[in-house]
Amino acid sequence: MSNAQATSAEAQSIYEDRDSLTFRDGVKTKGRLPVVREVPLTIFLNGKELATLVCSPDSFETLAIGYLVSEGVLHKRDDLKDAICRPEQGAVWVDTVDGAAQPDGLLRRYFAGCREGRPSPHPIDDCRQFPPITHGASFTAGNLLELIALLDREARTYRLTGGVHEVALAHKEGFVVRCEDIGRRNALDRVLGYTFLNGIDATDKAVVLSARIASDMVARAMRIGVPVMVSPAAPTCLAIDLAEQLGVTIVGFARGNSLNVYSHPERVVE
Repeated sequence: MSNAQATSAEAQSIYEDRDSLTFRDGVKTKGRLPVVREVPLTIFLNGKELATLVCSPDSFETLAIGYLVSEGVLHKRDDLKDAICRPEQGAVWVDTVDGAAQPDGLLRRYFAGCREGRPSPHPIDDCRQFPPITHGASFTAGNLLELIALLDREARTYRLTGGVHEVALAHKEGFVVRCEDIGRRNALDRVLGYTFLNGIDATDKAVVLSARIASDMVARAMRIGVPVMVSPAAPTCLAIDLAEQLGVTIVGFARGNSLNVYSHPERVVE
């Protein structure tokens, strides 16, 4: 991916036409409709199988790198030694410089239920190891509403299929990168991967997403230091609590000419 239309060149590959039977106003019509594809992607870390994701079939390397950023394996570009992608096998092999890096487990421990039959500790307690985001990047309410409107205008695959989520990294003038995937977490991880691979400073930017803002999405965005997250959907209570702890501004229900700010409102100015 090399620009704000990161997935547009490959969008045709993530859906295909399938036979369908449509009933509308009592009339039956045979035809073909676009349907999203999903495939498994296995990620190997330093020669060992780490995880298998179910995702849209494009930009596998970017997704794999973004997943490792969100899992706390990759922090800076120098951590990455090599990445080999074999799309026909649905696999990406990633080697780190130290050869022994493992996920810190933040997302796996706290957002995948319980471990060994015990309740997971509260994620906010663990996030105290991370310094809160304190930089003063700001957006006007108008900026954020324009970005949401832009995300909707560019959601061509969603309008065709109804089966993907959209996530973008944006500055005040528009998108740095926009990604789409059948999974909202995957879509955000693609943005993280692109940001990591291209050395983009996210500290003065916003994550714009089509899905609700859940706690694991906040934890992912925190990895690249992005200070603002905005969505036309709702946040969860835990997402707001986590954002307060991590210094992230959460904006939800950004639709038409209104929005709600749930945490760190100082970054949304008139």
